Amino acid sequence: MGQHKKNRSQQSGSSTGQEERLDKLTFDGVVEEAMPGTLFRIRCDSGHLVTATLSGKMRLNHIKILPGDACRVEVSAYDPSKGRIIWRK
Repeated sequence: MGQHKKNRSQQSGSSTGQEERLDKLTFDGVVEEAMPGTLFRIRCDSGHLVTATLSGKMRLNHIKILPGDACRVEVSAYDPSKGRIIWRK
């Protein structure tokens, strides 16, 4: 009986909110081309081209992306040619 249960937030040890991931890079860019299958070609401000898809929250909220839209792309540090769109400006 003398045992106390911790809250879930205390058990997991992680803080609330978004944490910065070390293996992901974020870039700002402009959508150049909308391709089939919800893929987009994005020209980043740094100059390189990224093939990206929509993130899950953007799909759930039916955020439309058109060529010419400014967006933020999350890119893997291991394969910088592929990523996902996380924000439309």
